[in-house]
Amino acid sequence: MNINTKFIIVTGGVCSSLGKGISIASLGMLLEGHGYKVSIIKMDPYINIDPGTMSPFQHGEVYVTEDGAETDLDLGYYERFTSAEYTRKNSVSTGQIYNTVIQRERRGDYLGRTVQVIPHITDEIKSRIYNVAASYDLDFVMVEIGGTVGDIESIPFLEAVRQIRQELGSNRVLNVHLTLVPTLSAAGEQKTKPTQHSVKELMELGIIPDILLCRSANPLTTDLKSKIALFCNVSERNVISAIDVPGSLYEIPYMFHDQEYDSIVLENFKMDAKPLKIPAWDSFRKSLKNPEKDVRIAVVGKYIALQDSYRSIYEAILHGAVANRARLDIVRVDSEDLEKSPEGINDLLGSVDGILVPGGFGDRGIEGKIMAISFARKNNVPFFGICLGMQCAAIEFARNVCGLAGANSKEFDPATPHPIISLLEDQEIVLGMGGTMRLGAYQCTLKEGSKAREIYGKETVMERHRHRYEFTNRFRETFEKCGMVFGGIHTPANLVEIIELPGHPWFIGTQFHPEFKSKPIHPHPLFREFIKASIATRESKAK
Repeated sequence: MNINTKFIIVTGGVCSSLGKGISIASLGMLLEGHGYKVSIIKMDPYINIDPGTMSPFQHGEVYVTEDGAETDLDLGYYERFTSAEYTRKNSVSTGQIYNTVIQRERRGDYLGRTVQVIPHITDEIKSRIYNVAASYDLDFVMVEIGGTVGDIESIPFLEAVRQIRQELGSNRVLNVHLTLVPTLSAAGEQKTKPTQHSVKELMELGIIPDILLCRSANPLTTDLKSKIALFCNVSERNVISAIDVPGSLYEIPYMFHDQEYDSIVLENFKMDAKPLKIPAWDSFRKSLKNPEKDVRIAVVGKYIALQDSYRSIYEAILHGAVANRARLDIVRVDSEDLEKSPEGINDLLGSVDGILVPGGFGDRGIEGKIMAISFARKNNVPFFGICLGMQCAAIEFARNVCGLAGANSKEFDPATPHPIISLLEDQEIVLGMGGTMRLGAYQCTLKEGSKAREIYGKETVMERHRHRYEFTNRFRETFEKCGMVFGGIHTPANLVEIIELPGHPWFIGTQFHPEFKSKPIHPHPLFREFIKASIATRESKAK
């Protein structure tokens, strides 16, 4: 480990969902803009090994890294805001920690000693943090402790980072605490007491915050900052307003920079605050704020009720819109609503410029997705299907173009006469659910002359997957005779990766998840071109 590597620990208080992930990613982006190398670790207190088996309604999106780790959605923010490489090393859970320690105990590694939370669990937590520091040549390792101070699950993680500060000293470790300053609507008054109690609870665990990020609806007054600084034992300058930013979360780094958050961090470590240089971000921000046209995209999914279930999808669509200088309007359509009221499909989808059907699992809402895809195909509305969305497009094409009545996926109908989507032999014998899918980056070879090849501008690409079922190869010839083009193939296993419909304004389905590789300053080409085609459709309607 580089003896000059600095550690920034971010904790949260009062309540969850205050935005620790976005705030730490924003600081990471700013530090990179000052010329430093960073990496961010998410430490989740839940006992699950990873979020892969959790419901999207409870946990939100499961983000997938290049090496196939199923992680918390905050890893997505880290990748979108910074240029660092993130792997399974950057995602840690209580389940992983205890599983590792218990396996060692079963092997006899502890030589008969009693295995305890301190030192064995805390040592394993620290080793995960130090391992990231040792794996790369980094200036900063940033650690987000999930959950809220006071949660019983978080205590081993907080104890571990307390020990890190004790071991390395304040010249190498900085504690940042994100807390809440609510406004009482009846009195219109901001209250600091929740922050005071949160900091007190943190200090009782032996952690003294150096910087407070105070989440609030409006900027803190000078008097409030002074009060918080006095009661929480921090410098008044180090009390920073983390206000609700109107418009876009991509304004958050600029909001922090305006309050000198990045400069305060660098000064704490006695490091040079080189001039901030983020020209690509400045260009993105300018395009975001000054759209020249409009585009309306329907996302037809089964987890629409929770905003974070499709977080990377929504962000990737926005990246594509900004790349086309367009103001984005996303219409969220629950596929079950289409099933319940099919006669209303034109009311829901008739005014949109493009339709995207994202991934998912299980048979709930599937027929609604297929209805939306059929609407897009028949009415020449640009369509983008991702993972399950691609599979539903294949089922729709089989039924309504190829004449294969009853065509379905074996996931939804094991007795279907035409299993367009099915398990591979090596997946048939899999009994466990966690981490058993095709996960992470796989190579896709793009067909000469295909739309996908034209969009990517290269012969092969690496894209990330999270699925178990595949297109059944014995139907490929039938599909091709009916006009379907298989634009991308994972050649080592001869698996379908991309389907296309020539002659349609834009009809592409991908077995992989391109949204995981889209960034604000590097929008994914498929999303960029999908939005471009949707804008063209809108403009043609207006003529």
